[in-house]
Amino acid sequence: MFILKRQDVEISSIQHPKRDQPMPVLHYQGQTFRLISVFKASQEEEARALWRELTDHRGKACVLLEEPDRYSVWGKIRLEQLGSDTGGHSKTGIFVQGCILLLQAVYVDIEDFLGARQAALFEKDIAEMMRQKQLPQASSPAGLKSLLKQDPLDTTSLPPWQENHIVIFLQELHRLGKTYFGNAKFAHPVVDRLQDMPEAERSVFISWLKQSPMSKLWQ
Repeated sequence: MFILKRQDVEISSIQHPKRDQPMPVLHYQGQTFRLISVFKASQEEEARALWRELTDHRGKACVLLEEPDRYSVWGKIRLEQLGSDTGGHSKTGIFVQGCILLLQAVYVDIEDFLGARQAALFEKDIAEMMRQKQLPQASSPAGLKSLLKQDPLDTTSLPPWQENHIVIFLQELHRLGKTYFGNAKFAHPVVDRLQDMPEAERSVFISWLKQSPMSKLWQ
């Protein structure tokens, strides 16, 4: 949609509706955007790829902000809609949030314990799995990059997965994690990897997990 410079926009912050912390917002020509992802100055190609993925393939209104030391991608929001989005959201949305948190936690652990090279290989394997399984809005490398970097609690940018997509994703994430770590200990206890979720939503996700086919994999 837009590629802008810092002088073109105004950036401020508002209170996050779900968490006790401020949330950065970008204002441009009467429109408001919230931060989706930040890239280093050396990651221009990745930033542009995510921006194109969101605008061209997903039809979202987005800004790519170019600054001397970084690039950032912002997605359009309506403040009145954001302000009213405090009463929770669908159970499926909660399950998707849990999936993204688990993905990010496994990726970080691989990077921390096995190194950046293994993390890059894991990212490629996950991207290929999502392509093969045709998971909505995640079947391209840029789509996966978005999931790895986005705020999982941002309900405005969650992929529109259904429960069957969620089950497939969790099965495959466990399979790949076990391959990289050599055992399944990385998946236990799963609650430790969901600390960023609000307590009520975390309980919903854990309760569903225990009753799902995933209960023996993620405990």
